Amino acid sequence: MVFVLQAAVSFLAIMNPIGNTPIFLSLVEGFPEEEKIKIARTATLWAFFIVTLFTLGGNFIFRLFGITLPAFRIAGGILLFMIAYHLVRAKRSHQHHPTEEEEEEYPEDIAVTPLATPILAGPGTITTALALVGRQTDILKILTVIGIFGLVCVATYFCFVYGETLTRRLRPYWIGVMTRLMGLILSVVAVQMVIEGLTEVVSQMLSK
Repeated sequence: MVFVLQAAVSFLAIMNPIGNTPIFLSLVEGFPEEEKIKIARTATLWAFFIVTLFTLGGNFIFRLFGITLPAFRIAGGILLFMIAYHLVRAKRSHQHHPTEEEEEEYPEDIAVTPLATPILAGPGTITTALALVGRQTDILKILTVIGIFGLVCVATYFCFVYGETLTRRLRPYWIGVMTRLMGLILSVVAVQMVIEGLTEVVSQMLSK
């Protein structure tokens, strides 16, 4: 239950569906309603596919590049903390959001880029998924991570589809508050990841 809660909070914090809704609305401004729904669906499906691919291939990636789990936790924690820092300040992070030049690079398919990646399934999201799975061989835990991320993608889809209603009900002030709160939660998750990584490194050194 603790693992499920940690995964859900981590993905919600890094994905920040409510905070990303105004970005989605600005990107699809002027599109017909049916096209907006299609873009939201395509973006969340691609995000789910990308993160699932990395989640299932996590162990192979570790072996391929000779990465240790403690090193990955520490690096991932640092990356997540950088994103969290910008969220707490209610600003976009270059690790999680594209620059204006990147947004203009692929104007023909905003559903995949920049929406699916790097806004939804960016380095921070992938890092979170890989850190949660680690070197797990328990298929149930791996499927749990994928399932939880899938639910967050569904929540993101509905936030995008009903974004205009949501932003009318939630003033920019409250969206800012939610973003800062998610940033605070994500920073705690990031620090915990670094602590766990350092603890494993120290344990390995002492056991030698």
